[in-house]
Amino acid sequence: MKASALVLFAVLTAAPIVSRAADAPPANVKAAFRNTFLTIDSDGRTRKIWLEPDGSWTGKSRRGLDLAGKWKMNGEKLCLSQSKPALPIDLCQTLPNDLKLGGPAVSDSSNKTGQLKLVKGRDAN
Repeated sequence: MKASALVLFAVLTAAPIVSRAADAPPANVKAAFRNTFLTIDSDGRTRKIWLEPDGSWTGKSRRGLDLAGKWKMNGEKLCLSQSKPALPIDLCQTLPNDLKLGGPAVSDSSNKTGQLKLVKGRDAN
């Protein structure tokens, strides 16, 4: 189960989701709708996450396994719940303001968990 928790955003930190009305997603989330969030772990391994406007997401783990769940905004944080395979926690992270489509990978604030890059298109390979 611990390995499964690492399957999601490497740049995310665990935090509970607080229920409240969803706001319109910020531009860096909207930009992901037809593109790929690529997480790059400190060991160089990657995973892919694809967000949908309806609040669902799918992805590929570091080992190529299918992932799926729901996403929502909690204030300025993007929060993911994972249903495939199921995880008992939600993962939330403020997306970096300097995250741009096709731009360089950016690190989380602690730079301990990896980097995040927004890649054009939806290549599932």
